[in-house]
Amino acid sequence: MATSKSRAAVGLAVAGSLVLVLGIVLVFVRPLIIDDQIIKNVEINPKNDLSYTMWKDIPVPFFMSIYFFNILNPDEVLNGEKPLVEERGPYVYREYRQKDNITFHANQTVSYREYRRYHFVRNMSVGSESDVVTIPNMLVLGAAVMMEDLSQELRRFVSSVFSAFKEEAFLTKPVGELMWGYDSRLVQFLNKFFPGMLPASGKFGLFAEFNNSNTGLFTVFTGQDDIRKVHKVDWWNGLKELSYWRTKQCNMINGTAGQMWPPFMTTDSTLSFYSPDACRSMELVYQRPGVMRGIPVYRFVAPTTLFANGSDYAPNQGFCPCRQSGIQNVSTCRLNAPVFISHPHFYNGDPVLRDFVLGLDPSEDKHGLFIDIHPETGVPMNVSIRLQLSLYIKAVSGIKQTGKISEVVMPMIWFEEKGYIDGPVLTTFYRNLVLMPTILEYVQYVLIGLGLLALLGAAVLCYWEKKRSSEEFGPSHPVKDPTSSATETTPLLQNGPD
Repeated sequence: MATSKSRAAVGLAVAGSLVLVLGIVLVFVRPLIIDDQIIKNVEINPKNDLSYTMWKDIPVPFFMSIYFFNILNPDEVLNGEKPLVEERGPYVYREYRQKDNITFHANQTVSYREYRRYHFVRNMSVGSESDVVTIPNMLVLGAAVMMEDLSQELRRFVSSVFSAFKEEAFLTKPVGELMWGYDSRLVQFLNKFFPGMLPASGKFGLFAEFNNSNTGLFTVFTGQDDIRKVHKVDWWNGLKELSYWRTKQCNMINGTAGQMWPPFMTTDSTLSFYSPDACRSMELVYQRPGVMRGIPVYRFVAPTTLFANGSDYAPNQGFCPCRQSGIQNVSTCRLNAPVFISHPHFYNGDPVLRDFVLGLDPSEDKHGLFIDIHPETGVPMNVSIRLQLSLYIKAVSGIKQTGKISEVVMPMIWFEEKGYIDGPVLTTFYRNLVLMPTILEYVQYVLIGLGLLALLGAAVLCYWEKKRSSEEFGPSHPVKDPTSSATETTPLLQNGPD
């Protein structure tokens, strides 16, 4: 009969084998389980509360910080001296984004318009919206450059119109008015007699058309048929490509709408997105790994070629006419106004740009843009998009308001749009898509370890059981020597006949 130790050894061996097999199976099955969970959580599907809510309403804090380049020497600039600026800001606005007119289509795409609203946050700002700053007057200096090639008589007429409405080369106004609009008799005159000439139909301001506006009609893939396409733009305002630029490549609408990306990223991945405000698609590249609030992330940044001119980076030739590297002319999508976008303080730009403006001090920490993204899901954890708006100004013959202004790309403002996942959304995200996969990973190793320990225990029990049996039965039943037995029986046989 089997002893208790024998039965225990068999039990341990069976249990250990089962647990070991389960652990090994989990090694191969776990990635499939996790990938399936990720796919279900990142596709655009109203049945999924987590991802759909994040996509539709963006329930995380999102802020826009505005920095003005306050001109300290406007009179000297009119006489041809270099502008001297000081940075004023941030003036911070809480940004609310919500998608509306959401329509799902049979080809696994969804259309929507995303509306934006801004509310000033005083306790996060350096001052109030009543702070006064001085910046270039776009209505005067922008129009002057636009009319440079027109006749001298027409330029003089326009100059007299500026004088009649008391418009000068520089504006000194409160931040709130420069941002969201101020009353201008010149704007009212132009809208009455030249409708459509200006983007503003009422007050004129740098962001007058932004508040309570939308970014156009986007149609993006839901990912329900192919997760590799989720969030990628199919159409924008009914267009597959733009018409602002000179080459097909520059006019392409690439990537996503800039809020989420397809999952399963690697260090070779890039982040492409289309920005209606920049009138182009952009592409960020991998920089380094990191961790944010316990969540592993990849940091993606703008390459040095993002705003390079066509001479330094041939694919950007379509964005020309170009000036120095580091700035991009967006006049073709801004009613031909001589407007440029760049990194703040001309970071990553040609040093010549900073030679013509005093008071600039670029750095990567303050002025480089980045996106920290969870590579497994394609969900951004921390976003900081920083861009600068500049105006090309110069003295134009016939328009006396321009005085002797030297030719310069003049920074006006730079802004940072920043958001990060926090609160209940972060907790839910961490639990479902970070913690659970980690637990499953540890479980598989624990099962393998327990299985091996059980098998080892069974082997030890078998060894001791065999050793005990050998000691118990071996010495008590010795095997007789055949030779000795034969010697002892011989005398009996010899005396038998007597």
